[in-house]
Formats: sequence, C-alpha cells, structure tokens
Amino acid sequence: MKPRLAAAAAGLLSVLPFMASAQPVTGPYVGAGAGINLWHDSTSRGFRINDEDIGIVGLGSLGYGFGNGLRAEVEGNFRESEIDRIAGPGPGGIVGTSGYLRNYGVMGNVLFDLDFSGFGFRPGGLMPYVGVGAGYVWTEIKNARVNVGGSSFRIDDMDGNFAYQGILGLAYGFNNAVPGLALTSEVRYLGTLNPKLDIDRTAGPAQASVPGSLRLENNNISVLLGLRYAFMAPRPAPVAEAPPPAPPPATARTYLVFFDWNRADLTSRAREIIAEAAQNARRVSSTRIEVAGHADRSGTPQYNQRLSQRRAEVVASELVARGISRNEIGVTAFGESRPLVPTADGVREPQNRRVEIVLR
Repeated sequence: MKPRLAAAAAGLLSVLPFMASAQPVTGPYVGAGAGINLWHDSTSRGFRINDEDIGIVGLGSLGYGFGNGLRAEVEGNFRESEIDRIAGPGPGGIVGTSGYLRNYGVMGNVLFDLDFSGFGFRPGGLMPYVGVGAGYVWTEIKNARVNVGGSSFRIDDMDGNFAYQGILGLAYGFNNAVPGLALTSEVRYLGTLNPKLDIDRTAGPAQASVPGSLRLENNNISVLLGLRYAFMAPRPAPVAEAPPPAPPPATARTYLVFFDWNRADLTSRAREIIAEAAQNARRVSSTRIEVAGHADRSGTPQYNQRLSQRRAEVVASELVARGISRNEIGVTAFGESRPLVPTADGVREPQNRRVEIVLR
C-alpha cells in the first residue's frame, strides 16, 4: 500500500469525534458502514495490476451480543477499486489502463468488546473492539482491456474463494439520546485465496507472453464509519422529579412599642402598632405572643424593673382589647438589663423605653 494511502486512512480516523456511553452489546443488533478501500497491487505471470486510487467499501451486518463483550454476526460486503494500469512483461511496459476490480463477500465474524470500565479506565467513554471473520468472497475484474503487440485482450471474469479478515474498531454510544445507537469506526484487513481470472483474446494473433489466466493476490485494507443499533439496549433510568422545596421555617415577627420617659401609658402611635400586631397574629394563626417590657437607665434598676413590667401589662391589655386571648400572651419584664442601644447609667435613651411584641 502506498504511503499516501496509509496517510489518508490515518487522517480519516484522526478526525473522529469522541462520544460517550458506549457499552457491550446485549441481544440482537444491526449495523452498516461505508468508507474507503485500499487494494494492494498484485503480480501474476509477468503481469502487474496497479490500483493507486482509493476505492470504496460498503457492508451490512446482522448480529447478536451476549452481554459479556462477545458478539457474533453475519456480514455482507462490497468493495470496488479502479484499475490504473496493467503492466505486461513485454518491452512495451504498460499494456492496459482500464477496468474495475470488485469483491463481493459473505462473512461470519466473531467480535469482542473491550470494556475497561471495571478497571476504572474508559478514555472518553470509548468502547474498543476486535474481531476476526471467515467466509466466501467473489473477486471480479470487469472491463479490463490490454494490448500486446498487434493483439487485444480482455479480462472480464469472476472467481470465488475462501476469505478471512481482521477487525479493529471503536464504538461511540448515543445511549443518553437514542439507547442502543452507536457510531462505529473501523479498520479492516480482508484477504482471500488467490482468485483465478481468465484472459480472453478479442483481436489479433496469439501472443506467447500473454497467459490464459492470472492468479492474483487479493489483499484489502478498509477504513469505515458506520452506525450500529442494538434492539435490547437498556434504557436510562428516568430522572426522578425533585420534590418541591420545603417551605421556609416560620420566622418570628417583632413589633416595637415606644414610651415617653417615665411613662407607661400608650400614645396613639403605640395603639396603631398594637392593632397591627393583633391583626397579623390572627392572620398567621400564631401560637404564642410574647410581650417583653424594657426601660432606659435613667432610674434605679429596681424602679426600672417595675416600670418595664407596667409597660408590658398595658400592651398585653391592649392586645386583649383587640381580640387576642389573654391565655395566648406571655408577659415578661427586663428592666434596663437588655437595652436596644447601650448607654451609660442615667442616660435617657428613647429607644430603650419600649415593649417588644413577638409573634411566634
């Protein structure tokens, strides 16, 4: 095989995309592929048939995977290459420049998927596989015409022979999108026993240098892209819908009722705040209402304790007047021990003269 043909085959494989989710095949499957075929030049009885162009190959297969990596399949294939020249033994050198060389075959293949995931190794989710095959291939030369001396000859014959092949491939699964579908890329070698193809004289006298038949070597290297579909591929488990988020825990709501210095009576603004607290307590069905009285540090601690108690009781009474049951209200007094704004002793701080209503 010419170096440029090998480079073309390597280049085709180098541009393959890397997919994911390939896995060993289980159950029946079908496959098909197409690509390029490289037929090795052959010499027989002084004649050399050259094919420097890239030919074509197509195949289809029906197989069964056993789930452990082992697969067996039956394959039908077709290859065609154009003959560039036929060089003869005489002094004229090239004696023909036309014709086609074709192979038609039926093969039985045994393949094995190389699943390395159990060893923690699967680069890009690839599933490589190898295989061997044996079968029967018909080799045909069609419309090859040669001229030797003043005579014309034609090779237009077919012969069938035992065939064998080796397979090296990669599979890229689309299981997340289409379970069972995989893109395949392969390099195959196909060889046969040497086919015998007759040479027929079509014009002119017989030529001693032209034999009645040729026995050609038949060696092919093919590079293919294809698709494979396994009918019993496991479907991905449905993704469970996430449960709705839990409602946030209820948070306490606090209302502040402020008092004038050294006073425990309610201002009009204080009554509005208490009314709002009572209304919301009924709306949110609060289970407990805490009422805590406070004082600033302008008096003695003992006096401020009593003052904060009076303030808390006044607020609780107003809540009852607004429809809240007294049993739902807890009253506490902290005096000057929990200031909203820390101050020095004796300072009259308005924000510390307060009652806190907490709905829980």
